Amino acid sequence: MTSVEERVADDPSAAEGTVRGRVRQALTHAAAHRVFLAVLLPAIGLRLVAMLGYRGAMWFPDSYDYVSGALTLTPNLIRPSGYSLFLWLLSPFHSLTLVVLVQHTMGVAVGVMVYALLRHRFALPTWLASAAAIPALYDAFGIQLEHLVLSDTLFTFLVTLAVTLAMWRSTLSTRRAILICLLVGLAAVTRSVGLPVLILVLAWLAVRRAGWRAVAAGLVAGLLPIVLYAGWFNSRTHRFALTYSTGIFLYSRTMPFADCKKMKPPVDELPLCSDTPPDKRGRSQFYIWGRISPFHRLGKHKFTADTEARAGDFAKRAILAQPGDYVGTVTSDLLRTFRWKHPPFPEKTTYSYYLFQQHPPQPPHTAVRRMRPYDRGHLNTHVVRPYARIMQVYQRYFFLRGTMFGLILFVGLGAFLRRRWEALLPWTMAVVAIVVPPTTAEFDYRYVIPAVPVACIAAALAFLRRDDAAPALGSGVVASLRGYVRSGTDWAMKKRR
Repeated sequence: MTSVEERVADDPSAAEGTVRGRVRQALTHAAAHRVFLAVLLPAIGLRLVAMLGYRGAMWFPDSYDYVSGALTLTPNLIRPSGYSLFLWLLSPFHSLTLVVLVQHTMGVAVGVMVYALLRHRFALPTWLASAAAIPALYDAFGIQLEHLVLSDTLFTFLVTLAVTLAMWRSTLSTRRAILICLLVGLAAVTRSVGLPVLILVLAWLAVRRAGWRAVAAGLVAGLLPIVLYAGWFNSRTHRFALTYSTGIFLYSRTMPFADCKKMKPPVDELPLCSDTPPDKRGRSQFYIWGRISPFHRLGKHKFTADTEARAGDFAKRAILAQPGDYVGTVTSDLLRTFRWKHPPFPEKTTYSYYLFQQHPPQPPHTAVRRMRPYDRGHLNTHVVRPYARIMQVYQRYFFLRGTMFGLILFVGLGAFLRRRWEALLPWTMAVVAIVVPPTTAEFDYRYVIPAVPVACIAAALAFLRRDDAAPALGSGVVASLRGYVRSGTDWAMKKRR
């Protein structure tokens, strides 16, 4: 036994003293973070009210494929199935309520990570670190998204955890670089936007001068989940890829403006053209899911290697022939991110899935038959008053306005003006998260949610008074650029000789 255990065995009063000491220490620790606890506890309460008001899970059209994929362990052709693997891990419990509980816990953990990082690494005031966590903890649409069977909450958790680990200390070891990139790789097989995020993280490691070993190890770790997933996809489809939908979604992105007279596509792509004038066309998603979309002319099976290739080639031709129209379409969608209100978009039916409703959508019978084994048949969402009504009223008034999110991004940009270079990673990650969806598919409110925590971290660093880590990263950026320029100059001189 240790000396403490021996003392407790000889003197029972010592055990009481030890317990009192631990309680006193816990109370002291809680008092030091009392402001954040005052923010955190009501946020937990809101999630408990949501679970009491909406028993079970809430459903989105994508949810049925995710659950079916968890039961059959087959990769989805349309979107990465990393979330299905997450559901598979929880499948032995046969409880969608547990899935929702875990996702709400992830939502709370994201807010805790924002606060902990800003306090531990940068010693920001408690009130400021707590304020930075509020958007992630209290956004009603974020809480509702945690209640849906969708991949977004898991993706947000993985990305925020990666950023927290990346910035937790001023020095970066190879082991931590491996873990960070592994998390981002897992995020990439959860949502496709994780792929550009991985490239961004690797570039950040290089600029930060983490060392070639850290960058190389991070590259391997980040690619490992992606390569394994692509191998799994290949075993079922005979194609080494993550999905069959990248080109198809890009096709839908270009259809609001694509003019075949300007593009002059080959004969095998002519069926994808539309005679409808651009100003009278529907939203992008119509050209995938709409019943009279030209996309259906390619055949009965939508998502195949052939349709993927033809639709992708058509989209690239449209972008190259009409770059101004493409930029205008993307910009128009991107600006929706910063609107004050949440007008229904892309149309009322899709938007309604993001609301705490009195009569939420229930899974159709065809989907219930497929998903029944996951929760032993208890798949419907049961609405219970008054708790559901509380969440309905709350969502009406308490959510992160798009204009406020734009202000957060603007403040984060101000961190660079104050030479707070540590804001580089979270701020650029937030920008990538909101830019990629309207660039490759279409804007959707839920695609903004993962950008909120990292954007708040960057914004909080604009108020950093002490330059504990900023000079190290700032000098690293300069030194890296100088090194690249010197290497390029030396190479050019050798070529001349």
